[in-house]
Amino acid sequence: MYDSMHMEWLNYHHLYYFWTVAREGSIAKASKELRLAQPTISGQLRVLENVLGEKLFQKAGRNLILTDVGRMAYRYAEEIFRLGRELQDTIGDRPTGRPVRFNVGVADAVPKLIAYRLLKPAMKLDQPIRIVCREGKPDRLIAALSIHELDLVISDAPLPPTVNVRAFSHLLGESGITFFAPPKLVGKGRFPKSLDGIPFFGPAENTTLRRNLDQWFQTMNLHPAIIGEFEDSALMTAFGQSGEGAFVAPTVIEKEIERQFGVKRIGRVPEVKESFYAISVERRLKHPAVLAISASARAELFK
Repeated sequence: MYDSMHMEWLNYHHLYYFWTVAREGSIAKASKELRLAQPTISGQLRVLENVLGEKLFQKAGRNLILTDVGRMAYRYAEEIFRLGRELQDTIGDRPTGRPVRFNVGVADAVPKLIAYRLLKPAMKLDQPIRIVCREGKPDRLIAALSIHELDLVISDAPLPPTVNVRAFSHLLGESGITFFAPPKLVGKGRFPKSLDGIPFFGPAENTTLRRNLDQWFQTMNLHPAIIGEFEDSALMTAFGQSGEGAFVAPTVIEKEIERQFGVKRIGRVPEVKESFYAISVERRLKHPAVLAISASARAELFK
């Protein structure tokens, strides 16, 4: 019965030899690492290439470089062997084992204090976790998520319907916004009228928050003097701390912002919302660190 299926099973020894050659850059170096003869490794690589039906390496002088298919196979091999180590650590429950890597992408529009508050519960699990954070634009982070370089992306917007990636957006919570300003700019008229003409550091035009803010300014007939625009929320806050203008941040981190940056609250706008999402390749969240983040976000940060 099995013969009729004619299915070639992937040999993980061959995959391991390929992974080692790719990492070391040559068969000669890999043979020292693996303590195997060079012809043995060459033969096993050819078998793997025949099974996959594609060339994995091309020669560059004395070295081997990965083809496009080879690079894809290498990423999968990395993930397979990382999961294998995790499986051993989890089943063996080794307290001395290495912490499990938890690779997280944080969109640059997400305030750093929010990111920290969201990720903190993952540090408190019984199982030791090493959080590896990468920041950037959501589209790049989603691309990294799709090839399993990231376990999770935290963003201020759900996955756009135009993105052709099989991933799922899980709402962690939402918060109204608060306007902050250095003490010298506070107290000039009643809020929100006091925002009219105020020097203002705002989010960049391509952000969800900026679109919502512009709509609110229009409704309230307010015209702050925008003196800076930022994609990165941390940079916007740093400029706000400089004493030259007002800025906004989620109301849920109001106290930390006042304490950390020496600024004062001008007023709250609950109707302008900032939302925060966990984007993962799982339809139902299963990763223990992601579950901890999601539960804590709903029970504490955004309650």
